Amino acid sequence: MDQLIRLDNIIDYNRVFGQETLHPLVSVIDFSTCKPVKHGSKHGSVSFGFYAIFIKDVKCGDIKYGREYYDYQEGTLIFFAPNQVIRFETRDGNFEPKGHALIFHPDIIQGTTLGRKIEDYTFFSYETKEALHLSERERKIILDTLSKIVYEIEHSIDKHSKRLIVSNIELMLNYCVRFYDRQFHIRDNVNRGIIEQFEKLLKEYLNSEKPQKIGFPHVSYFAENLNLSANYFGDLVKKEIGKSAQEYIQMRLINVAKEKVFNSGKSISEIAYELGFKYPQHFTRMFKKKTGLSPYEFRNLN
Repeated sequence: MDQLIRLDNIIDYNRVFGQETLHPLVSVIDFSTCKPVKHGSKHGSVSFGFYAIFIKDVKCGDIKYGREYYDYQEGTLIFFAPNQVIRFETRDGNFEPKGHALIFHPDIIQGTTLGRKIEDYTFFSYETKEALHLSERERKIILDTLSKIVYEIEHSIDKHSKRLIVSNIELMLNYCVRFYDRQFHIRDNVNRGIIEQFEKLLKEYLNSEKPQKIGFPHVSYFAENLNLSANYFGDLVKKEIGKSAQEYIQMRLINVAKEKVFNSGKSISEIAYELGFKYPQHFTRMFKKKTGLSPYEFRNLN
């Protein structure tokens, strides 16, 4: 069994790569200045106690998150949130990454605008094949933003330091949102295929006994069946359909419910259980929210 290495703070990470800690809560690493890390074995696992963003310049070993490998090629940007477990593999037991890393502890964004909306940057929970691939121009923008953070780290800490560091981290993340939008757009044909598969899976789910056996259809079920992370799948559906995945699921479920309410001789409670609701009142509440009528009113009206 692999030994899990825990790096809980910025100082721990800098120490591993022989870097001086200029700020206790944030660090930018240029791996060309680091010596290879001798791990002793060809594979292992690591967990960070902070946010980590890596921009990889060349292939230099493989990182595995979950069951798959990251596309670890030139111009790839990958993101890790605190406490994710990442598996790495090397050829000779020496880990020698190339490129740059930005790592920042959650404490530095505490009480800031970025701290309040960090969960909106859903790519921190994307999986392997969902990494961001940069053009050369995009790569230069990211490196330029990193250089501004480096300037602030190397500057003596004053009352402006935190605000400027955090604003530049937020700027970088906002650029990443734009670049991901571009990546979604150029993969439009692939995305349409995923949406078609999603719609097919959803139809099969609602017309089967799965709602009774498994329960109300959740986004995670379809993401897993499409081999995508829930966040990436949700963002893809939002961009392609204009509704969140959960909203779309509810819309399709209500369409099925209308047919059942109108045509079925079953009670509203029986229909609710058939559709995966544990409590009929939850079904009634959702139905009225979506249609403006309770199931009873809809049945009587029609």
